[in-house]
Amino acid sequence: MTAPRVVLFDLDDTLFAHRTAVESGILRYAELLGAPYGALETDELTTLWRDLEEEHYHSYLAGRLDFEGQRQARARDFAARHGVTLDDTQASAWFADYFEHYVAAWTLHDDALPALDELERRIPGVRFGLITNGDLAFQSRKVHAVGLDARVDQIVASGEVGIPKPGAAIFRFACDAFDVSPAEAAYVGDRLRTDAIGAALAGLTGVWLNRRGAVPSPDDERDALAAGVLTIRSLAELPELLA
Repeated sequence: MTAPRVVLFDLDDTLFAHRTAVESGILRYAELLGAPYGALETDELTTLWRDLEEEHYHSYLAGRLDFEGQRQARARDFAARHGVTLDDTQASAWFADYFEHYVAAWTLHDDALPALDELERRIPGVRFGLITNGDLAFQSRKVHAVGLDARVDQIVASGEVGIPKPGAAIFRFACDAFDVSPAEAAYVGDRLRTDAIGAALAGLTGVWLNRRGAVPSPDDERDALAAGVLTIRSLAELPELLA
């Protein structure tokens, strides 16, 4: 395999420790809210919040909710699980309060910057970019907050392009932004189908970052094999893989 000229990354849970920040934020906020929000065990509470994020954020990506609407839906459903009813205004305020605790926990994964450094050492002239499913302004805020803006040349967001991953068009849009062919680019993400298979089918080298040792479904495993997806458990493995 020829070393790529451009290495593109997913943001959340690939470089940016989104899951950690989400769990820290909701636990801290629920603690401050007090009863009735303390009724669930820690694992139940964080699982509920992650599940609501998965459900309603994908409704936003599919166009069924706008960005604020998915936030309201997450807050409403979480509160309802605790016997609390929120209208739209209250749900927006609830989420805004939670959000401050989420922001306070923003950080990069420990292996993110060392991997970028090593890629630059092993592949002279390599450039970095991001492809993220989400709102450009919101995702850019994260990038700036954790200092990634100094390391990446392009941020491609589905909210701006109009096509979410795994659509081939968003991967090719990013390649065009760098003036490289898909064959000259690699893409790394934590979701097998959305990130790695999607990128590979668009002609890039698709790399699945499987931090948690997830077992893919038979369909995903078959499609990943057919598309030539590569798998790593840590970004520390990426420079050796690509160089």
